[in-house]
Amino acid sequence: MTWLGPEPDPRVLTSVIGSAAGATGCALTVAGERFQWGDGDAWVSFQVTYDGEAQGTLDLAPASVGPMPEVVAVLGAPLALVRLRIETEQLRRAGDSAARQLVDDRWRAAAEMEQERRGLERDLHDGAQHHLVALRMAFAIAEHSGGSVDDLLSRLDTAERVLVDTAAGVLPVALVSQGLAAALKAELANHDDVALDIDGLRRRYPAVVESAVYFVCMEAVNNAHKHASGAHITVSARDSYRGLEFAVTDDGPGFVVSATGSGLHNLTERAGAVGGTVEVSSTPGEGTTVQGFVPL
Repeated sequence: MTWLGPEPDPRVLTSVIGSAAGATGCALTVAGERFQWGDGDAWVSFQVTYDGEAQGTLDLAPASVGPMPEVVAVLGAPLALVRLRIETEQLRRAGDSAARQLVDDRWRAAAEMEQERRGLERDLHDGAQHHLVALRMAFAIAEHSGGSVDDLLSRLDTAERVLVDTAAGVLPVALVSQGLAAALKAELANHDDVALDIDGLRRRYPAVVESAVYFVCMEAVNNAHKHASGAHITVSARDSYRGLEFAVTDDGPGFVVSATGSGLHNLTERAGAVGGTVEVSSTPGEGTTVQGFVPL
């Protein structure tokens, strides 16, 4: 038979069938969803079909309720409509979930790309810029005193190498193979205005920690070169029972920290990513200190 009425409500059907059969409980299970009226301790189940295809089951309580072939036959068409509606809704929800997952995946991919971009930007700013600042200073000296062209070319080659390595995500060889102390020495030992105090740094730390502290120190040195030209700079790092302590100090003109906002976003972000902290202290005429700590 063909159902010509509106889509039936399975809850109404259970009530009508259960009452007409004199049952204490009646339930229809369609597409994995159960609609129940009343209750009972023992149930008898009837399979409902339409066009030779199972559409659901009719359950009645108590089990002593007799066979209901006429009711089961009539239920085939309306249950087919109910099943179609339920399965359509299930597909819609599945589609919505898939669409949300796709949006989430796209957002996550975009966020990861942005994170990598910002990481590369910080690495270029904190690492490669150190060599570019040094190169600019060397050019300025050469312009006034006729410095060595070979030295300038060597510095240019170094800056180019660092830029290429940074863009490729390659950390300094000394940092990877020998640790933070070796990396600081390799990058800063040839600077006449920079003194290293790293004898107390003997322990190796996780690569992410050594990388973060290395780039924080590099940026702090860059800032001193740019804003305290001619100042004497000291880079120190040491192991403590609590973790890794480091500092970059200069005897330059200093500044009012609160008035400038300190500009420490990159520094604090790097240190914070590995659970560390960075603080800056400065007073006009008394130099600047950038001090940091990463706990074990």
